[in-house]
Amino acid sequence: MTTLKDLYIEELQDLWSANDQMKSVVSTMAGRAKDTSLGDRLRRSADGIEQHTDLLRSLIEEAGGESSKEHCKGMEGLVKEAKKHALDSNLDDALQDLAIIAQYQRMCHYGIAGFGTAKAFAEALGKRDAARKLDEALAEIYRSDEYMSDLAEKSRTAASQDA
Repeated sequence: MTTLKDLYIEELQDLWSANDQMKSVVSTMAGRAKDTSLGDRLRRSADGIEQHTDLLRSLIEEAGGESSKEHCKGMEGLVKEAKKHALDSNLDDALQDLAIIAQYQRMCHYGIAGFGTAKAFAEALGKRDAARKLDEALAEIYRSDEYMSDLAEKSRTAASQDA
């Protein structure tokens, strides 16, 4: 990498890989969620992740980059943790859902950082349309994160009543 454009393209490629990894584990978590609203939200999130991946691929092509992904080791670690704490555990139903939410939010926050960085790079490169599209994706991720925070609060209250 020698230019901001190179860095921008690499960020988009990294996010593509992160999204692919996240979509897989989010789909699995949706099937394991006990709360139907959590499962439904995770399924919708998996669809949204796929749409964001399509956006990333198109932005890479628009920027003249190679249409490939750069393996994201950061998301690899988050996915490993999600599997360990939310999928490979013997938690009761309420705690399972809380663990799923916590792991989902960790992955979302990685996405928030990545999409925010890509947006800043796009703005610096004068790519207004790309920055707008990235901002829209970022807003969707924030909304999903906020929804999960609200759901976690309700689930936490239910879990603490069982304690």
